[in-house]
Amino acid sequence: MNFEDFIIPPRKIRTENWQIGEKVINEIKEDSIVLLFLSDYRGANGDADSQEFTQIRREFYKLSQLDFDIPIVDLGDLVSGKTPQDSHYILQEVLSACHYKHAIPVIIGGSNDFAFSLFSALSFHQTDINYTQISNVVSLKQDEEIHESNFLSKILGSKNFSIKNYHHLGYQKHLNESDSVKLIKEVQFDIIRLAEMMNSTEKTEPYFRKADLVTINCDAVESFNEPFSINPQVNGLNKREVCAYMKEIGLGEKLKSVGIFNYNIYSDSQLNHQLLAQMLWYLIEGINIQRSHPKEKSFETFFVLINDNQYAFKRDVFSNLWYFGEDEDIDNCIPCSRSDFDEAKRGFLSSRFTRN
Repeated sequence: MNFEDFIIPPRKIRTENWQIGEKVINEIKEDSIVLLFLSDYRGANGDADSQEFTQIRREFYKLSQLDFDIPIVDLGDLVSGKTPQDSHYILQEVLSACHYKHAIPVIIGGSNDFAFSLFSALSFHQTDINYTQISNVVSLKQDEEIHESNFLSKILGSKNFSIKNYHHLGYQKHLNESDSVKLIKEVQFDIIRLAEMMNSTEKTEPYFRKADLVTINCDAVESFNEPFSINPQVNGLNKREVCAYMKEIGLGEKLKSVGIFNYNIYSDSQLNHQLLAQMLWYLIEGINIQRSHPKEKSFETFFVLINDNQYAFKRDVFSNLWYFGEDEDIDNCIPCSRSDFDEAKRGFLSSRFTRN
């Protein structure tokens, strides 16, 4: 199958030489960032009619390219398949082509169930995937046809997938069944409330540091004036917070795929388009910064005594990021925050550090 037949190339947008639009190309390159826009919302009881993304592109293209070195690719808009399953299949073909070239695909639009395609395509290329999702809801429904309420159960329950860690960030108690939240906790995956993500990224940055896949449900972002997502919420991450988290996602050391789903593509609000464009910009900035970090790392080790037990914390001298564990291989240590270390000095050790 030639997936190019299912992609509508982006319109030409005039930009100045200092703007990021001057840097954008339309062909997948090695080690690039690849943007692809989706219009299929059938997994959220919407439609799949082709939508116009020019306004979003215009807001994104006019932002500064700074000193970004990584090639930025805008493939265009994916034509929806006859069925949602067709759309998932075509998307996975595109994603696989990106992974073969070590490019990072960033999928914008479409319903939240397309996270399943991102996970499925990545699992073809690697095992033991670390998946972090920002979403205000946790749904583990069990039925046949894939949609946004059951895609997570299909990922976690599939015998064909190998998931190492799953982190669910930004859930809101008043929007969720307690049984789903309880089940996530019982299988010892991390689930973090919205309140713990507000004002600062410090406590939740560790959940992005080793993530292979990150998806964002725009329903977890608060709406203002006109709905930002297809299921708008009065509570959620604010404009500055979500951009700060996009940068943290980009700073992830193992990032291979990103999805931004449930965005209100039917919106006429320039402010909504600006926010989405700036979310993309901060993601790209984070990726560029991460690529500039030295490959060789050095660490300081600190030991904490709690109830006659000794625990080790390590600090990356260059990045000032913290880890829990004394293994010489830092990949075997658990990413943590400075506040985790400070709490340990006061005698309180997070339960996620002592799981078997």
